[in-house]
Amino acid sequence: MIENNLDTNLFKAQMRDSLVNETKHSSAIKIAKHKNVYVVGDEIETVFFIESGEVKLVMLSSEGKECTLAIHSAGDIFGELCLSGLTGRQETATAMEDCILKRIPCGKFIERLSRDALLIGFVKYLTVRIADQQMVIANLVTVDSEQRLGKTLLQLARKLGKKDPRSIRIELRISHEELASMVGTTRPRISMFMQRFRNLGLIEMSAEHHLIIKENKLTMYLASIA
Repeated sequence: MIENNLDTNLFKAQMRDSLVNETKHSSAIKIAKHKNVYVVGDEIETVFFIESGEVKLVMLSSEGKECTLAIHSAGDIFGELCLSGLTGRQETATAMEDCILKRIPCGKFIERLSRDALLIGFVKYLTVRIADQQMVIANLVTVDSEQRLGKTLLQLARKLGKKDPRSIRIELRISHEELASMVGTTRPRISMFMQRFRNLGLIEMSAEHHLIIKENKLTMYLASIA
């Protein structure tokens, strides 16, 4: 995942500190698990900053098929497409667990980044997000479902997981249905691949039902089947 580089992580930390200062006198909003922050078509010119929790961004095809674009966690922003001037939200944002968010009007958001000399960093940050999305699109066209799932698990682990010497633990509950909407396949195929990964020792489930990703083993396996 391109997003996980030192420059991007440093900028995210700087942006988080800046937005904490910007919103310290603002009222937080609480979004319950599975509730929408906004839906397609909503005309809310607001960038959202996640204080705690995880939010997924989803689009629906004309046939009603769900595609998960991204999962964002504490310290991330989302909804920044409102800065483009497009009318209405292009995606639906849904809480994956109870969330605490801060709302920042588009004008205030740009003013704050400018005041803290973060605008150039923000442009680079958005460019990295675009590169990530291009990689996802390329994988959908050129990589089979099993490899896409493996790459998706690695991306999620590196973004959301907690690392120990031999593995990465994802505490967020992500259903097979949600994985299917990220990978672009069916839930039964996701279940089949996940079982195969378990049998090969590439992933495990902890006693607390947290998903354990064996990063090195899974990376080597994906390279061997490429």
